[in-house]
Amino acid sequence: MNRYKEYKETGFEWMGKIPRDWKLFRVGKFFNERSEKVDDTEYPPLSVTMSGIVDQLSDVAKTNDGNNRKLVKKDDFVINSRSDRKGSSGIAPRDGSVSLINIVLEPYGLDPHFIQYLFKSYYFKEEYFRNGKGIHWDLWTTRWDQLKNINIAIPLIKDQKLISCYLDKKTYYIDQLVKKIQKKIKLLKEQRTSLIKQCVTKGLDPNVEMKESGVEWIGDIPSHWNYFRNKNILSLSKNIVGDKWSNFTLLSLGKLGVTVRDIDSGKGKFPENFETYQEVKEGQFVFCLFDIDETPRTVGLSKQNGMITGAYTVFDCSDKVSPEFIYYFYLTLDDFKGLAPHYSGLRKTIRPRRFLSLGIYLPKLEEQNRIVEYIEKLTKKIDNLINLEDRKKNLLNEYRHSLISSAVTGKVKISEDMI
Repeated sequence: MNRYKEYKETGFEWMGKIPRDWKLFRVGKFFNERSEKVDDTEYPPLSVTMSGIVDQLSDVAKTNDGNNRKLVKKDDFVINSRSDRKGSSGIAPRDGSVSLINIVLEPYGLDPHFIQYLFKSYYFKEEYFRNGKGIHWDLWTTRWDQLKNINIAIPLIKDQKLISCYLDKKTYYIDQLVKKIQKKIKLLKEQRTSLIKQCVTKGLDPNVEMKESGVEWIGDIPSHWNYFRNKNILSLSKNIVGDKWSNFTLLSLGKLGVTVRDIDSGKGKFPENFETYQEVKEGQFVFCLFDIDETPRTVGLSKQNGMITGAYTVFDCSDKVSPEFIYYFYLTLDDFKGLAPHYSGLRKTIRPRRFLSLGIYLPKLEEQNRIVEYIEKLTKKIDNLINLEDRKKNLLNEYRHSLISSAVTGKVKISEDMI
């Protein structure tokens, strides 16, 4: 690893020692704040993301106040002031406008790509957060008055360009590897979804006689499977925890199913008390009967006791069927948006009574159990492969962060032969 000949102390913990010929400056020396307000018709809206500045994302929360935005000029540096958007920053690729929660800076006297890497480095992001103010971590804000007084280490302009060129080259290579891994993970998840669907709608015997189900997303089903309405296999459960809520573990429904939420972590918004929450027991189903386009998961099978928001619907499962089979069926229905035709109203919901009137084709309990055993055996193998690829991706991202931080703080010397 190349290092500079001599280093000096900065007095700032996040930087540590820096090369002797690098100089310390306050951020404000290299930027002018741009605070002019414009509308998003003359200046197209931009989004400030972890990946940089892009055309406004289609799924971003939008305001009706399009006249109350900040002007951004091409090559301006924009950084989100909110702690819950930590790391969202970048150089504007063109003129446009951004939300008022962003700090827009006109740079001068330095290489903009170097400063982009510096501001995205892990240690600077933490220092930026530390200098902010607020009453809670997810409402924490760092404004220009605080940002401009943060000290940064700046090398000569030629070294800035060397560092940014080196990081462009290395991060591009890393990012391409990450994209390949993400593509592989996506394919594995699609394989997992298809496997579950095949099992819960076709069974395990490829030679079994089939019949029409009358449901588009299911297609044909084994002829010996029988039709049951949900009300024959599920029953509504609604037990409000009331003033005993402190005795219950807080649960949540998400992409990983029913999981525990940690109140003490400070992450998330919680009510003052949970008296209106409902009890959930091990083996019960938790359904989100809202529009599946707006929620991360429709169903979860709880593996523990606790409480969950009353916005969800909780069901008990009959002992005449396999809860795991029913869960896998509705997980598949969720993935293929099989409930979509049944949503109604402005909020696109399904009333519990309507849901209980819907039906499902089921084999006998013995066959359900065999199917569940087969699904869990194969999905375990797929999940292990996904976890392996996830670990590879995380290691690459950690290496990327380390590479950037080492280069922009002078822990590694970048020379022309490294580019």
